[in-house]
Amino acid sequence: MRKGEQTRLHIIMKSAELFNDKGYTGSTIQDIMKATGLTKGGIYRSFANKDEIALEAFAYAGQVLWRHFAEAVEGASTATGKVIAMCDVYSDTVHNPPLKGGCPFLNTAVESDHSFPILRERALGAYEQMLGFIQGILLKGVAEGEFRTDLPAESVASFIFSAIEGGIMASRLSRDNKHISYAKANIELLLTSFQK
Repeated sequence: MRKGEQTRLHIIMKSAELFNDKGYTGSTIQDIMKATGLTKGGIYRSFANKDEIALEAFAYAGQVLWRHFAEAVEGASTATGKVIAMCDVYSDTVHNPPLKGGCPFLNTAVESDHSFPILRERALGAYEQMLGFIQGILLKGVAEGEFRTDLPAESVASFIFSAIEGGIMASRLSRDNKHISYAKANIELLLTSFQK
């Protein structure tokens, strides 16, 4: 990797953590300079503006999460196990989240809702991708006979993702991981109710 590409990646990685922790609007170019150790000129040689950095940082944060989820589900042999393994990615969301600052899907969706339409569209795309991923796990569980055929995969996938995100938010707000544990336990109960 060439030096310019290394610098660009360094800015993206540090900015992903910064935006996820302080928010896009709460982060300034000076904050990016401090996080990266670069001058303003060093940053602007790689990016035209903060918006461009934010879009790249969100994409990077999504890649980090996908790696965690892919590794988690790889070790599980059932659909229920795969979904529970996804919950476990955030089991210590207060002290050890996959990315500093919590869940970039949740943080970006809330912050970009009205203020940054392009970033909102990217967050929506990531949300739909995650819903499709969970729905695919559930449908495979139906096809393999783990779940009954009356399992409403789209609805259950939406509930699972909403419960995980809500558990993350409540745990981070209260600084107590019990809320993500509650979400995980109730997701498991729901999936068990559809098992054959």
